[in-house]
Parts: sequence; structure tokens; C-alpha cells
Amino acid sequence: MLSNFIAPDSRDPRLNIKARYQMVVDGKSVDAASGKTIERVSPGHAGAVVGIWPEASADDVRVAIAAARRAFDTGPWPRMSGAERSRLMFKVADLILLHQEELALAESLEVGKPINQARGEIGFCADLWSYAAGQARALEGQSHNNIGDDRLGLVLREPVGVVGIVTPWNFPFIIASERVPWAIGAGCTVVLKPSEFTSGTSIRMAELAREAGIPNGVFNVVTGYGDPAGQVLAEDPDVDMVAFTGSVRVGTKLGEIAARSVKRVGLELGGKGPQIVFADADLEAAADGIAYGVYHNAGQCCISGSRLLVEESVRDALMERLLDISRKVTFGDPLNERTKIGAMISEAHAEKVHSYVEAGLASGAKLLLGGERVGREAGLYYAPTVFAGVTPDMSIAREEIFGPVLSTLTFKTADEAVAMANATEFGLSASVWSTNLEKSLQSIRRIRAGRCWINSVIDGTPEMPIGGYKKSGLGRELGRYGFDEYSQFKGVHVTLGRPAPWFG
Repeated sequence: MLSNFIAPDSRDPRLNIKARYQMVVDGKSVDAASGKTIERVSPGHAGAVVGIWPEASADDVRVAIAAARRAFDTGPWPRMSGAERSRLMFKVADLILLHQEELALAESLEVGKPINQARGEIGFCADLWSYAAGQARALEGQSHNNIGDDRLGLVLREPVGVVGIVTPWNFPFIIASERVPWAIGAGCTVVLKPSEFTSGTSIRMAELAREAGIPNGVFNVVTGYGDPAGQVLAEDPDVDMVAFTGSVRVGTKLGEIAARSVKRVGLELGGKGPQIVFADADLEAAADGIAYGVYHNAGQCCISGSRLLVEESVRDALMERLLDISRKVTFGDPLNERTKIGAMISEAHAEKVHSYVEAGLASGAKLLLGGERVGREAGLYYAPTVFAGVTPDMSIAREEIFGPVLSTLTFKTADEAVAMANATEFGLSASVWSTNLEKSLQSIRRIRAGRCWINSVIDGTPEMPIGGYKKSGLGRELGRYGFDEYSQFKGVHVTLGRPAPWFG
């Protein structure tokens, strides 16, 4: 067993949680009409059932959509002042902080992520809700007073309507918090469908919103599988918009379904983020950031920096530092406070990650570290893995692995680095490491990615927009741009006085 692996403790009393959840529909806690449920076994603790939630049918989802439709068409929420909505949303943020430890434990057990990481994420989500709450009362339209003495133009901002939000399993609480507060802050109503793997904390979010006083039907949560639950959100004509985070394959399918009813779609899809390291970079800081960028959340992160593009002259010096970190970084038991890397989400996904490692070896890449599953009898763990000698045509350089696997390529010039960074169908994120600000900014400006960092990685704040280029998605979340995503803009032409006659 690797010395940096922390074996799970099967006697930990926190494993006895076995929480039972109900969906939240029209302000009520409900089961699926069929009584069917889904059991979640912790990926970090073999055999430990940590959550049970309903398996919604298509009809269950339609009931939630109808509740959201009523709440939008006849309820108070879209007609409230921004100040009133803001006040209730601030209460949600406060309740999230009040329940931080409970939510962090559930998130850690369901996803398999380290408890320390989960705790920090819940705190960040409270900040997301607070920012959206503050901005909800600052939303505005426009006026045009220069189109003539007898004319006035008004641009009215209105909520888009009922929004179906489908979130993935890797960051269930964060990704819901990046979307729900912006949607309801704009005056929309929501039906949230989290992943069938990790639904518990999303249900708790809706319960806290209910406790805060968010009116019935404004924030509904249904749990179940993508087919039928997620598909119904894309199909139903009473849903005005669908926001989806996940794979390109599923996002494309949902987009095709939504297009049949000309439904607005927001998509945040896959990534293959490059981390470019120039020779003048602080190599100690870069090595630490690269490790974090690829190992964070066990690599199960769409903005993971999974492609290392390093200037040839400093490759050996950087790799020495990076490998030293990778050999020492602790991985294993999500409930251990020392753990940095947790578990893979499922057996099938762990095997998929390993198949990419095997493909890399078969194509001639050199495995410097890892490349194996560890502690299989205790949970779903994969060792930190580093490849060198990777070429742009290899699958491990082109496809999203979604695991703790780093592919290393080299370059000689800045132009070559940018070209390599852009040589992918994805465009979600990118990092540049350099002490030369001009070189860093010029490189970032040429990279086709929506979320970029200079001398950092996987950093974020509610004020800054997120989203993708190319096949990484459509639209923007967060910041003030995030409210535009969930708004309609109506042009109103006002004539002052009597208009000139058309006839006579």
C-alpha cells in the first residue's frame, strides 16, 4: 500500500448517517408517487449506505413543473420587489452557514470528497447566495431619452420564467448555488434535478430555502435519473429554460430536445484545461498549483488543469518538484482531516479512468507515477498519476479523463504553447504560469477558454462570470452576467403627445 494512502475507518460513527430525504415540491416534502427510492453507498467507504432519496417518475417531475408554473404565473415571487427577494435570499445564506457542518458531512459522504474540502465549499456557497441576494435588488433595465422629443425608449428586464436546472454529481451544492440564486434572484421559479448519485444536499438546500420563507413553488427539487426526470425538464412546454452542467454528450441531447420547443438553454459542459508553464515562472508555486489543479476533487472537475504544457528548458526542474508533491499528497478516507484527495464517484467511473491510463501506455506515453487503483476493498480510490512524453494526438491529451491523471507535453515558444492549448474541442478553462505579466496576458487573450487564471488555478469568486467556449458550453453564470442568463429584455416605445397621422 502506498505510504500516502489513508485507509478509511469503517468504525467511524459518522458512517451511520443513512439519511432519508424527500423531494421538495410546491413547498411540501414528498416521496415519489411509486414509492421507489435510490440508495447511495459512499464511494469512500465500501458498503456504507449514506443517503436514500425518491426515484421520481416523469409524472412526478410534471407535478413539480406545474407547481413552478403556478408560482411564476400567479404567485408573489416574480412580482415582489428586488428588496423583498433579496431579504429572503440573505436568510438562505445565513441558514447555509448555520448548517455548514451537517451539509459538509453529507456532501463528503455522498461525493467521496475530503471533509475539509466540503466544509470550504459550503462556506463558499453561502457567499454565492449572499452575492446574488445583494445584486437581486440592483437589477435594472435601460432608458433611451435621445430618440426624439416626442419619443422615449424603455428596456424592461423581466424573468425568463420557469427554469429547469440539471446538476452533476461532482459539486452538487456549489453548482446548484451557482445557478439557483441567480435564477430566483431574477424572479424566475426553479425545478432542480440533481444527480442520482448526490441528491441529499440539494434537497437540504431547498428545505433551507423553505425555512427562510421562499414562497411555495419557487424552488422545487426532484430526484431521480436523467431519463426520465432530466429529459422531462427539457421536453415540457411549461419550462421556459433549461440550465445543464455535465457531459457534452448529455448536454447536446438536452439541447436538441429543448430546441423542439425553442426553449432557452444554458450549458456548462466538459473541459480539458491547459496549464501553461513558461520558463520564467515561479516553479515552486507552479508545481503546487498544478498538483492542486489536477488532483482537486480527485480530478473529477470540469475545470481541472489536466494538461500540463511546460516550456522545454524547465521541464525537468518542474517535474522534479511536481513528482515530489504527487508522491506525498495524501489520498484516501474522505472523513480524515488530513486527506487531500478523496474517492472516485462510482465503480464504472474508476474503471473508465483506468482505461484512459491503459490507453496512454498503449500509445507510448511514459508513466512517471501512479496509474493504479488503491484500497479497492475499502472504497473507490485512484492514485495520483503523472504521464510524460505525451503527444497532442493521444487520447489522454485530447479527451476529458475526469480523474487524478496529468498529461505532460512540452513546447519551445509562446506561439506553440497557445496553439497546443487551443488544439482541443473544449474551451472551459486555462492557466498560465509566468512572472512576466505581459506574456501572461497576451497568452490568455489568445486562448479560447471562458475561465482563466494567471499564476493560479481553480480560483473563483461570485463577482466573476464562468462559462465555456466551443463544446464547453453556452451562456454565462455568476456575476452580473449571470442574471442576464435568466432574464428577458423587452423594448417599449413610448410616444409622447399625439403621433403624426398615418392616414388623412
